[in-house]
Amino acid sequence: MASSRRRTPRRRVWPKIRLLLLVAVVAAGGTALYPVWKAANPDPPELKVRYRTDTPATAAVAKPSLEVFNDTDKPLPLSEVTLRYWFTAEDSASYAFNCVNAVFGCSNVAGRIVAMDKPTDTADHYLELRFTEGAGDLEPGANSKGIDVQLFRTDHKKLKQSDDRSFDAGMTSYKEAEKVTAYKRGVLAWGEEPDGTKASDEKKATAKAAPDPLPAPPAGVLFDDFSYQGPKDPALFKHGWLVRTSKGGPGIENTWSAEGVSFPTAGGSHADGQVLNLRASTDGTKAGTRQASLGTAAAKFRDGTYAARIHLSDKPATGDGGDHVNQTFYTIGGKGSTYSELDNEYMPNGGWGRPGPKLDTVTWYDHKTNDRVYETTNKSLDAWHTMLIRVKDGVVAYWLDGKKLFVSSGKYAPRADMSVNFNHWFIDLPFKGERAWDMKVDWLYYNANDTLSAKEVQSEVEDFTNDGMHYFDTVRGSR
Repeated sequence: MASSRRRTPRRRVWPKIRLLLLVAVVAAGGTALYPVWKAANPDPPELKVRYRTDTPATAAVAKPSLEVFNDTDKPLPLSEVTLRYWFTAEDSASYAFNCVNAVFGCSNVAGRIVAMDKPTDTADHYLELRFTEGAGDLEPGANSKGIDVQLFRTDHKKLKQSDDRSFDAGMTSYKEAEKVTAYKRGVLAWGEEPDGTKASDEKKATAKAAPDPLPAPPAGVLFDDFSYQGPKDPALFKHGWLVRTSKGGPGIENTWSAEGVSFPTAGGSHADGQVLNLRASTDGTKAGTRQASLGTAAAKFRDGTYAARIHLSDKPATGDGGDHVNQTFYTIGGKGSTYSELDNEYMPNGGWGRPGPKLDTVTWYDHKTNDRVYETTNKSLDAWHTMLIRVKDGVVAYWLDGKKLFVSSGKYAPRADMSVNFNHWFIDLPFKGERAWDMKVDWLYYNANDTLSAKEVQSEVEDFTNDGMHYFDTVRGSR
């Protein structure tokens, strides 16, 4: 007898098919609606940024103050965070920034000014801020406190902030600011970019690869490339500098003035970088004379490497030449039995009865008795030079552009911690008529731990500036 196969009745199959079709339709609809739902219900941000400012729309400098909040239940390394403040540049001007205050220290704040590939009406550049590993972690729920920075034109003309995307004159106290964007490991985590991309957009995950973390600045090192607004810039004081206006000598006594201290852009080793300019000016009278000086407020430097990139001048910027001017890079500290001074003094027209151009490298033991040893280099130095003073094991060596000029030792070794200074002054006033002399400094580097060559110093300086580290100070006793 042939066997027969039982068929499942249709009435049992169709309900299952209809159920499967319904599930498929619901799933498809859910997939299609997910972006809409997701837009209405975004994931909570991992971090938030608050902003305030105290400047009007037209100002000499933009002063954004920013706070970063950790909204997760895990510590947030600040070295993983990048902030962007968006603005519109004017007249093809170049811009610079500096840090005025941060709880974790301005030495741990790095930054750069970036031109956008696709500008908008309210932004064609941004100030990007990053933080070194030395800035530490934000604990869950913690806030970085105010990170106070300044953004300004390097020609020092006023800014028009009304068309700057991130500027808001109404935010005079801290408020959440989505027009200041934040990134965590390269991914947009807070705010809205000028093209409309938001932190809540799923496409944000396609952001650029995370930058390598910035290491903490090396211990026992001071570096500054003089990105400042002027002699009254609060960052200049915060970074440990003192503009001299006090009475006394050397040179024409009681003529030290802040008028001669400025920070223009002028031919340093960085394409658009600023320099310190010290201008000594006179009309031939004491009343019409201004001398210029900038030095560290703290005397905390002794052994190690002192280096500066300096432009010395043989001719005045304005007026007739011939003055006995002294362009100096030196250290000084201690009193009496601990008095210490190490000098580089360039005199293009000589001085004290000796002709120029000449560079005196001098190590002092006692200023009152004129007890010193020195070497004179008789040649013109009207150009940029890298000047080094190296101190180790009681030996002081002076170098110019990688060439050793002079060595002193014995009792002439420094006996006290010293300050670092740049001075520009007149030895005397034999001529009449108005004239002005300029001495420029591109950067200062000090390393308490090692004695380095000019090439080694230059390499470190380039590494710092490439990382956006324009200033840091980790020498003991630093702020």
